[in-house]
Amino acid sequence: MEKWIYLIVGGIVGTVSRYVMAGAVAQRMGAGFPWGTVAVNLTGCLVIGFLDVLFEKKFMLSPNMRILLMTGFCGAFTTFSTLILETSNLLRENEFLYAFGNVMISFGIGFAAFKLGAVIAEFI
Repeated sequence: MEKWIYLIVGGIVGTVSRYVMAGAVAQRMGAGFPWGTVAVNLTGCLVIGFLDVLFEKKFMLSPNMRILLMTGFCGAFTTFSTLILETSNLLRENEFLYAFGNVMISFGIGFAAFKLGAVIAEFI
């Protein structure tokens, strides 16, 4: 039960942080390009990369803190950062084909799934 509380707290903070940051950046930069989303995704990548090394090589924090910060906060802040982390882990393990596949499937099939969902919604 305790890990769920850490996950929920991290998720709430990540969600609110995403909303605030994306909105502030979009307001400042304008709405012509999704600068708010770009800022959130890049910041999420920076944070999850920092936390990955911090947890793996510098400080051994509890599994609950990893759940709070990486899965909860970063997962709610942006799943793009998780895609980058998992791809980085595959590269570190010399799984180049899997890393390439992860990126291509996530973007290519993800975009196709998005379009399919939009088409299906048109018929409802």
